[in-house]
Amino acid sequence: MFTGIITNLGRIEKKDSISGRVRLSIRFQKREKRPVYAGESIAVDGVCLTVVKSAKRVFRVDAVTETLSGTTLGTVSKGQYVNLERSLRYGDELGGHFVTGHVDGIGEIVKIDKRPKNWLFTIAAPKKLMQMIAVKGSVTVDGVSLTVQALRGNQFQVTVIPYTLKETALGKRRMGQTVNLEIDLIARYLKRLSRALTKPHTKSKISLKSLLRQGF
Repeated sequence: MFTGIITNLGRIEKKDSISGRVRLSIRFQKREKRPVYAGESIAVDGVCLTVVKSAKRVFRVDAVTETLSGTTLGTVSKGQYVNLERSLRYGDELGGHFVTGHVDGIGEIVKIDKRPKNWLFTIAAPKKLMQMIAVKGSVTVDGVSLTVQALRGNQFQVTVIPYTLKETALGKRRMGQTVNLEIDLIARYLKRLSRALTKPHTKSKISLKSLLRQGF
C-alpha cells in the first residue's frame, strides 16, 4: 500500500530483457534514510514492483509482460526519470490517499498550461476510467496523488504546485507523453457496487453474501 506522496526520484540506468520480462536498474537521486532490501515493494511511476536486488543507491526490479503492456513501463527508456515511493510501514503518515500500485489504465497529457503559481495538466483517459473520476476527488498520475479540478468529456484536469513539480518527475513531463493512472480505491468499489445494484433482481436482494462477493 502507498499514499501517492513521492519520496524520491529515480533514474533508469539499465533496461534488460530477461526470459520474457524486463529488468530495470534504477538509481535513487537522493540517499534513502533506510536501506532497501530485496523483497520489498516500491512504486515506480505508480506501478508496484518487487525489489530483486539492491546495492548502495541502485536497485533492480522485474516487470512481466502484463505489466509492460498495461503501464508506461513498457516504453520507459534509459536516462528517464521516474517517481519512487516505498511501501507504507506501520506508523507512517498518510499524507495523500490510499494507493495500491495497481495501474487501472494509461492516460495521455494533451495540454500543460504553465501558469506562474502552478501547472494545469489536461489528461485524456480511457472512457471506463472517466466514469470513476470526480471533481475534487483523488486520482494517481504516475504515482502522484492529485486532486481533480475539472472534467471535460474524456479528459480531466489537475493542478500541480511548484514543490511537486520540483520533487517529482511531473516537472519533466511533456505534452503527448503517456502517464499511468490509478483510480481512487473507494470510487473503484462504489462502481462495482453500483453495477450490482442496477442488475435486474428477481428473488434475491442485497445481502451480506452479495456484498462479500462484490469485495466488501
